[in-house]
Amino acid sequence: MPAESAPFTPMPSLLDHIRPQALSLPESGIVEVMNYGRGHEGLIPLWAGEGDLPTPAFISEAATRSLAAGETFYTWQRGIPELRAAIARYMHRLYGVADDPERYFVTGSGMQSIQIALQLTLSAGEEILIPSPSWPNAAAAAEVIGARPVFVPFAFDEARGFWLDLDRLESAVTPRTRVIFINSPANPTGFVASLDTLRGVLDIARRHGLWIVADEIYGRFFFEEGGNGLAPSFHDIMEPEDRILFVQTFSKNWAMTGWRLGWIEAHPALGDVLENLIQYSTSGVAAFMQRAGVAALERGESFVEHQIERARRGRDIVAAGLATSNRVRFASPPGAFYMFFGVEGEADMRALALKLVDEANIGLAPGTAFGPGGESYIRMCFARGEAQITEATARLVGWLKR
Repeated sequence: MPAESAPFTPMPSLLDHIRPQALSLPESGIVEVMNYGRGHEGLIPLWAGEGDLPTPAFISEAATRSLAAGETFYTWQRGIPELRAAIARYMHRLYGVADDPERYFVTGSGMQSIQIALQLTLSAGEEILIPSPSWPNAAAAAEVIGARPVFVPFAFDEARGFWLDLDRLESAVTPRTRVIFINSPANPTGFVASLDTLRGVLDIARRHGLWIVADEIYGRFFFEEGGNGLAPSFHDIMEPEDRILFVQTFSKNWAMTGWRLGWIEAHPALGDVLENLIQYSTSGVAAFMQRAGVAALERGESFVEHQIERARRGRDIVAAGLATSNRVRFASPPGAFYMFFGVEGEADMRALALKLVDEANIGLAPGTAFGPGGESYIRMCFARGEAQITEATARLVGWLKR
């Protein structure tokens, strides 16, 4: 006869034995709506922070040539020299900064740039100030380290839009504060810091000995008339020894969200430390992807300009449509490519996002995904072609007027 099996003893949950910081990370409210809406025939997906254009062929072909040439081995941890030089020329052309490749470090996405910047500047138990509502990933990256994000609420009025109260920001500084995270132009609010606001943030950082992590990835998506096409930047006001780390990505300008390619800009004195942090996370970025980055920077200017103009038209279409409804609270954003608006009579933005999938066949992101202050808003990405944005706006406004 077969031996009797031992009685089954349930194992303790594996979740009981992992770091609390990993366990407590919030699920993405954007992904929830995306998963809910997938498969809805004819749905217009405006929930993610990307446009509808694929990566241009000249960029993809550069990667293909690299693969065909056998560039499949380990490569420079800081990035191939050709890409770092191309980034330096690009940034010199835009901002007039020194054409110095030693300031640039290639990463596997803007998100990894943020992770590395925070690993460089934050320890467990320390604090990072983040104006909110905000893209949630920076706060989550701090929490994984064991640091504490401190959210500083944006002010808002329909005439001015979202703006940063510098007194409110400085009052949030404590002895544990180490970093101020500034995303301008901002996701999801469209906030753009003026030069005076940037000077104020820099003054606060200098007074308190803080780092600034400057996320300026939407710097080209700036819609004010009469300017040079660039949002105000810390590059315009900083001194060489200021404690500023810039995080950047290829995702938005060159329609490369799926490539996961970015860079950090920092003082060359930090080079060895940044190289080590890249080495001990990904050991560098694949060479063929970096060749694509070179092509984007050297040949992609007309495509970037086309992207910006499409976003400008998309913003104007959405703003004109929303203005016909008396249920919407919004201000036309001066930068980035999101409309962040409230809807009268709708208190639960998560439920509203799911309802719009079912009843209007459009996909938007609930403001609850963007932290404190976002609870009464919903986000619409307008980086799309004119026909699609016009149709999506008509569906939304039609639903609002029912």
